[in-house]
Amino acid sequence: MAKKSKKQKKDTGALIAVNKKARHDYEISETYEAGLALQGWEVKSLRDKRANITDTYVMIQKGEAWLVGAHITPLPTASTHFKPEPTRARKLLLHRYELNKLIGLVERKGFTLVPMRLYWKKGRAKLEFGIGKGKKLHDKRADLKERDWQRQKQRLLKAGR
Repeated sequence: MAKKSKKQKKDTGALIAVNKKARHDYEISETYEAGLALQGWEVKSLRDKRANITDTYVMIQKGEAWLVGAHITPLPTASTHFKPEPTRARKLLLHRYELNKLIGLVERKGFTLVPMRLYWKKGRAKLEFGIGKGKKLHDKRADLKERDWQRQKQRLLKAGR
């Protein structure tokens, strides 16, 4: 009898939303993962991938981290006696030592916390955010030139084979 190999299953439905502008606008040095404190209707909307984190940021206030500006569109089947608020601030669930480290980094000049991805992990909604500094216009142009050169180099190497 042949042994069955264990294949890694990739959960393609795990990704909810991506902030594509994050790496373009900021130089990300380190990333963190945090849980989200959500209401029931928000979880249902996230399962339907009705979230936008493009123009969001993470704010630290009174020793707690908050996701500000995230838009979660309520489902049309939401309760009639409850008025959902799509852009409310949502609390991020982090360990105290992580919060202390983030508070120290944010207080430095120019550092900010930028949300990058919103996804499911073991049935829980998670937010990946990075610590970054804003890029200047010439830095963005240099990155675009480097990316174009890498693409062109790959094409040349592929054509030479």
